[in-house]
Amino acid sequence: MHSLFARLVLACTIVLTPIATSANLPTDPPHQLYSEGDLKLESGEVIHDFSLSYVTHGTLNAAKDNAILMTSSLGGNHHRVDFLIGSGKAYDPATYFIICTDAIGNGYTTSPSNSAKQHGTAFPRYTLGDMVQSQYRLISEKFGIKKLAIVTGASMGGMQSLQWGVTHPDMMNMIVALTPLARTPPWSMVMTQAGRTALTLDPAYNNGAYTAQPERGWRAQSEIFDSIATRTPAGLDEAFPKETDVLAFMKKQEDNRIATKLDANDWISQTYAYDRFNVGAAKYNGDWKAALGTIKAKTLIMGGPLDLLNPAEEAIRAAQAIAGALHVTIPSKQGHFAASSFNAADVQFMNGVIGSFISGRTVTPS
Repeated sequence: MHSLFARLVLACTIVLTPIATSANLPTDPPHQLYSEGDLKLESGEVIHDFSLSYVTHGTLNAAKDNAILMTSSLGGNHHRVDFLIGSGKAYDPATYFIICTDAIGNGYTTSPSNSAKQHGTAFPRYTLGDMVQSQYRLISEKFGIKKLAIVTGASMGGMQSLQWGVTHPDMMNMIVALTPLARTPPWSMVMTQAGRTALTLDPAYNNGAYTAQPERGWRAQSEIFDSIATRTPAGLDEAFPKETDVLAFMKKQEDNRIATKLDANDWISQTYAYDRFNVGAAKYNGDWKAALGTIKAKTLIMGGPLDLLNPAEEAIRAAQAIAGALHVTIPSKQGHFAASSFNAADVQFMNGVIGSFISGRTVTPS
């Protein structure tokens, strides 16, 4: 196996199947749960006995003004932007109190797979706005924080970050959104629908009443999300000088998907929330540009060229609709995977740009 191939397999295991990293190392902060009782959704339905999962890094200061909220990605968890957290990185725990949350439906926060009263397909449909509301309750009720220093996330986490800016415009100083959407375009829906179809056509899925995860469905889903939607032709060319090595890579990714034990109903429920996302849905009749225009926070949006899950053009348009927002392109061949820990140069670039942005140094838009 080529060394680059080996590194690609390892990195994809960590980033594209984030549940695999959920077994914390002894040095990692512990998982915590905040019980919110019944969570009322935008639809009027309720998630009963709702608890939000999170971890923290650093210490909340006396003024409670050094908190960063991290929101997680589709199928991801609180490890999603670990490559930005640490000494000498953009989000340094010596300076900030970083609250890394797990989104509704990821299997740690209340989800179809772990809900006793609304298990599996009985779990109500929810939105990214509902995710934001659950996080708001954690921030305000549990920690008593009135204003966040930064709200940040990648992919669906970046989408939630923008929703935070619209729903709670006075609640943060800055937003840092990586590879986000302001509304889910048809192309992204094609990707999530293909993933859902792959899972649900497996007879083992059994209309959501399965007794074991639909392995064949997960293997097909992996080919879509671990290879097609999140990579680029140039990135794969660079990773696989011997072209046929990509087939072994795909098989390894399928095996990793199965090993993570990600729950099918959980992932499907999050994709429905992903598909229905429009940052202006709740207050602005779907006018996402008008909604973004109400954001008061200093905003940085970063995306990678040829993102085949969240098209890069969507991030550029979002930045253009936010007064004073900066858009910076990550100079990467990795597509959607640019906002990840895989490529050391990409990680260095993101940490440098974000660090400069939050410290007030000049950042050149691109």
